[in-house]
Amino acid sequence: MQNLPLITHSALDKTIAWREGTPIAVKRFLADVTYLASTLPSRSYVLNVCRDRYHFLVGFAAAMITNKVSLLPPTHTPEMVQQLLAFAPDVFCLHDNEDCDIALPKLRYPLIADESISSSHINIPQIDAQQLAAIVFTSGSTGTPIPHKKSWGSLVRNVQAQAERIELNDNTEYTFIGTIPPQHMYGFESSVLLPMQSGNALSSEQPFYPADIANALITIAGPRILVSTPLHLRLLLDAELELTELALVLSATAPLSIPLAHKTEALTNAPLIEIYGSTETGQIASRRTTATEEWQLLPDVHLSSRDGRFWAEGGHVEITVPLNDVIEPLENGHFLLQGRMQDIINIAGKRSSLANLNHHLNSITGVIDGAFFMPDELSHDHVTRLSACVVAPTLTAPQILAALRSRIDAVFLPRPLLFVESLPRNSTGKLPRNALQKLISDHMRPNEAERQNS
Repeated sequence: MQNLPLITHSALDKTIAWREGTPIAVKRFLADVTYLASTLPSRSYVLNVCRDRYHFLVGFAAAMITNKVSLLPPTHTPEMVQQLLAFAPDVFCLHDNEDCDIALPKLRYPLIADESISSSHINIPQIDAQQLAAIVFTSGSTGTPIPHKKSWGSLVRNVQAQAERIELNDNTEYTFIGTIPPQHMYGFESSVLLPMQSGNALSSEQPFYPADIANALITIAGPRILVSTPLHLRLLLDAELELTELALVLSATAPLSIPLAHKTEALTNAPLIEIYGSTETGQIASRRTTATEEWQLLPDVHLSSRDGRFWAEGGHVEITVPLNDVIEPLENGHFLLQGRMQDIINIAGKRSSLANLNHHLNSITGVIDGAFFMPDELSHDHVTRLSACVVAPTLTAPQILAALRSRIDAVFLPRPLLFVESLPRNSTGKLPRNALQKLISDHMRPNEAERQNS
């Protein structure tokens, strides 16, 4: 049996988090964990929906030392909550929001008095590497969430490999500021577990809008690492704000265009590292997007090909997992991404991908956001017709279509092209297919057809 420390911080007075501009020391964190652990109900599973990232961290740690499993579903909708309850009947909800309406037994994150901190007998807990720490869920094709178990050992190996890859300096104390929720696999890994297991700190905030991100950076002393997404980075660039100096930018959850990567590095004066992975595998590769199109696998992770697709295994990936992307393998653990398998489009014998089409659409000057949609059904003439939604208040449909015609084959032009106020992206910047489909169906009106011909 191998035990691994809950955190790797070397001193009790070292900062593990920043909250409201105030540093929180390791000894305070451990006292908070101990106190919260003593208040947890005698149930085996916890749905930790704390919005404050420090509260989430304390809740996760308290669950670990009381041998409870954290459930991390993709959403917290009433239907998803009922499915979690069917999966784990003795689950309870830990929250820090007075308006929490999740239909589970609830425990609100408590106010923990300073008197609860004792300067003696504070030890860093040791956790069995085989202990089940979390179960993350993906949305199954039938609508039932599919569970994926994560042991403490696999999570630790994952983020320690990441720390080595991004070359965190052991003599520098970084603070990680995340724009994505800690409940998301990428946010969980890179904004919570990574600072826990690299002797660094996290910011309790979850800024979304550009001004909030800029303000969150100002409240942190010392070197800062921004953990973000292409959506947040694009909004940040468009806002043209002056940012506090950064040491590094991490990006994941969606493909990052090379122009956006260059602009981000120019704005932040910091290197940008893009992360590749999935809920099932966790992060498995990275690249410096401005330097290369090639991805490099994390140590001990490798890909194998069978049944017409690639599978990830080794390292922190505890079971062999199929990937949903089209992979072009290269030498020495490197590979290229050619798009997602379900995004590949074949119309009239010509191939492209939704990722490629979305890239060209969003590269048009004046387009704030946009996405193509491929319907499940065929049209009456048996030729698939792509649709697209676009946020572009200063442009007309003919202008956008003319710009697209110069960039993509005419068979991929969207029919119709719908103008909307915003796309229904979630908190990580992803655009669920069913949400986009509903948006298109809601906007299909007779006057839209007239607009296409104007």
